[in-house]
Order: sequence, then C-alpha cells, then structure tokens
Amino acid sequence: MDTQPWLDDDQQELWQALLTVVIALPAALDRQLQREAGISNFEYGVLARLSMADEATMRLSDLARVCDSTLPRLSKVMDRFEARDWVVRRPDPGDGRYTLATLTGAGRQKLAESAPEHVAQVKRLVFDPLSAAQRRHLGTALTRIAATVRRELEGG
Repeated sequence: MDTQPWLDDDQQELWQALLTVVIALPAALDRQLQREAGISNFEYGVLARLSMADEATMRLSDLARVCDSTLPRLSKVMDRFEARDWVVRRPDPGDGRYTLATLTGAGRQKLAESAPEHVAQVKRLVFDPLSAAQRRHLGTALTRIAATVRRELEGG
C-alpha cells in the first residue's frame, strides 16, 4: 500500500483533469440540453435509459440504479414527465411492491427531438478530441474506475 499521503505530480495532473471532466462536462451538457430542449442532462439520461429498455419499461428502482440516482430524485423527475405525458407509471403486475415506468409516444418524440444536438455535443466534447486508440484506452480505464466506485457505493 502506498504510504505517501499526497498525490505525486502525475497523479495530481490526472486528478485535476478528471475533476474538470466530472464537474464541467455535465454542466456543459446541461447548458446545451436546457437551451435546445428545455431538459437537463439527467432528464435526458432517464428518457434514454427508458427508451433502451424492453418495451420502453423499467422498474423505478432499476431505473434509479442505472441512472445513478436516488428513488426520491427519480420520483420528482417522473412527476414532471407524467405531467408532460412523457411517461406513465403503474404497479408492476408481477410484484405490486414495485412501480413500472413506461416511455410514451410523446416521451419518445421528446427524446428524438433532443438527441441530435445532444449527441453532437457529446461527440464534440468527448470523442472528437481522441484517437480511436485513446477512446479504447479511456473506455478500459473508465470501466475499471466505475466498477470500483460502484463496489464502494454498494458497501463492498
């Protein structure tokens, strides 16, 4: 185990770059989505995750997990989405303890309208500055970091 309590110069440089990405990238995506679509990056992510699910339906608890959200935060988003007719919620017929959310046609339309500019922004900010090899290396590194962070959050 490393006994030095401080980051070395290389680690500090990498850490500062990662902090910029973790903090500034969501802010940049939020700004673009708010300006172009009137939704947040988080809301876009919820719509996108639902659209990728079988029959565009997920249990709220599963949706919260894949969106790295709490149920209370997701519930507030679902309230707004239902008011706009973008989702419908109903009890899970297989287990009434759970609630299902289903993306509606209007929700799919909102996602389809929002996607082109959002995807272009993601490409500009994340993918365009990197070569194919750099993207592969970044993917490998981020997958490992994400797995470690998820284990930590799950208490293990």
